[in-house]
Amino acid sequence: MNEEMSHLVERLNIAEKDDQKAVFEEAIEELESTELALLLESLPLQERLQRWEQVPQEDRVDVLVAMRSQPRATIIESLEETELQALLSGLHAEDLIELAESLPEYVVDNALSGMDADQRKHYQLSSQYDEDQIGRYVDHELIILPRSARVRDALRRIQNELPDYTDCIYLIQRNGSYVGTVPLHKIYLAPPQATLVSLSIKDPVTLSAESYLSDATEKMEHSGLSALPVVDSNNLLLGRLTLRLALEITREEYESQLMATAGLNEDEDLFAPVFRSSKRRATWLGINLLTAFLASWTIGLYEGTLQEVVALAVLMPIVASMGGIAGSQTLTLIIRGIALGQIAKGNMIPLLIKEVRVGAVNGVLWALVIGIIAAIWFSSFGIGFVIATAIVINIIAAAFSGVIIPIVLDKFEIDPALSGSVILTTVTDVVGFVAFLALGSAFLIN
Repeated sequence: MNEEMSHLVERLNIAEKDDQKAVFEEAIEELESTELALLLESLPLQERLQRWEQVPQEDRVDVLVAMRSQPRATIIESLEETELQALLSGLHAEDLIELAESLPEYVVDNALSGMDADQRKHYQLSSQYDEDQIGRYVDHELIILPRSARVRDALRRIQNELPDYTDCIYLIQRNGSYVGTVPLHKIYLAPPQATLVSLSIKDPVTLSAESYLSDATEKMEHSGLSALPVVDSNNLLLGRLTLRLALEITREEYESQLMATAGLNEDEDLFAPVFRSSKRRATWLGINLLTAFLASWTIGLYEGTLQEVVALAVLMPIVASMGGIAGSQTLTLIIRGIALGQIAKGNMIPLLIKEVRVGAVNGVLWALVIGIIAAIWFSSFGIGFVIATAIVINIIAAAFSGVIIPIVLDKFEIDPALSGSVILTTVTDVVGFVAFLALGSAFLIN
């Protein structure tokens, strides 16, 4: 699928403007909503909004739900209020839970008012749980029968509906409390008059609605079933965790861990506006700056015995470190894009330009901070100017390298996740030290 997605992104980007519409129409016919969401995330902002207009009305909610929150927000923000209200009419509780964080509160209230009583109840129950608890994301499409039901009742129900990932039905008391789980294969083999309770699984696995997502998916993995019931603290059956949702949660957690190593999150948009991306990454650069200054301060303990130019050695770790962390942020984002098939020849240039611009913004911002501190520290405007200029050069070079290195490695069938950081560190160190020492030689040595 990754190669197919990359091919689609490539076709869209190399197609003439008039032909792009036709290419995307083909994609709509071929792709599921989750794949269509991924394709939209792979496009620059303006083109993403243009292609969104082609998505059929009946598919738009599913596509929005499947998108990450940042790229989803760019589409929601572009919609007129009447368009948004129409889009959200008749929404299911599970979908509104996913979209709520991207919507104004009054829009959520309007969407709730358009739901039937059962859907409103589902939403209110789910919204009581935190984003890291499974109760927030339960699937409400499950077959539930009363404790007194018999096999014939189950067979009639199954003939009328059989939701995806259904290999069991669930029994409840009149008050809604969970009683047991009955596998479908036992129902098919039992006589019609047999009670379902007699066929239920001994010691069934259930999930507490307050369970953390990772704990719930681990239980799912070892259950041998395609869905597990989710109950609240009073043992009331709220819904179920399906295998599909468990896999989705696992993937998102993996992405979250990967992106967190560079101070980002799994919702990071490939084509987020420059200043939004800069703002999100600036905090991590600031944290890194503190550790870099600590290393420099340690070297600087011996400053009194050194001549002025040796101050360059004191500040060198800062230049390398700032370039390294800026490059790793870009590198991580690009590696994720490659893994998901979102990056192709056609969108590399816009992505490269965007990342270099992000590097320039953060480079100038932190160059000013570092330059002022260095100038005061060593009582030398020249030293402040040299390190500030070197920081700008190295962060821009790091952003450029963070895009190019994983793409080149992938082209040669070398895993960029394993070797990309090693090469990037070397590049940022060399560029940083050469720029810093060359500038120092030019401006500080008489």
